Amino acid sequence: MRTFFWILLLTNVIFFALIQKGWVWREGPALHVQPELNEEKVILLDDELSLPQVSSRAPLPHRPVISHPPPTDLPVPDAISSSLATNTNDQLCMEWGDFSGAELKLASAVLSSMQLGNKLDKRQVDQVIRYWVYIPPLKNKTAVQQKVAQLKARGIEEYFIVPDNDPWRGAISLGVFKTQEAANNFHNVLRGKDVRSARVGARAGKQKATIFILKGISPATEARINSLKKDFPGSELKNVPCTH
Repeated sequence: MRTFFWILLLTNVIFFALIQKGWVWREGPALHVQPELNEEKVILLDDELSLPQVSSRAPLPHRPVISHPPPTDLPVPDAISSSLATNTNDQLCMEWGDFSGAELKLASAVLSSMQLGNKLDKRQVDQVIRYWVYIPPLKNKTAVQQKVAQLKARGIEEYFIVPDNDPWRGAISLGVFKTQEAANNFHNVLRGKDVRSARVGARAGKQKATIFILKGISPATEARINSLKKDFPGSELKNVPCTH
């Protein structure tokens, strides 16, 4: 029994030694022992030659960008449309007339205060007279001079003394007008200045009248002229083509 034990122990020692020497083969692929590394032959790679890091996150799929052209048929509000038209066409021209006598003086003063410069022009036309505002013929020249002094005291500077060779000699003309409406309006102005003897009547004839021309004015100026027209009811205000 003791002899068998020593035989078995010796057999295990021999078998273990054979395994260490690689002289024993087992089923399956052979095991290869990694050779020792030689430090002097190891070459370190630069960072640029290092392998790129692979992200574990899959890239998002590329989605093509679809460009939609802006719509061109959208409706434009009237207020914006008119504003655009004004900005692109700043040539706004008008004519305002006809003026003569006292009305001409008043209209000239109003337009001068607006400081329109070269945007304001005027031209003369032959105006058919149909109505006038007048003081009936007085007895003599002394009475005429006294009435003129009264008119000046009330701020009336525009007047015309009818000469002796006229059937209305001795009368004082305060203004002639194309329409009865304009004549009545001026007559009311005179009554407001305490001129009580003035009358409105028909009178055929012709005279020179003035038409004001407004060239390249702004919408604000147009609006102001339109608001002033009510003070001159016999006048006509209209848009005209701009000429250079």
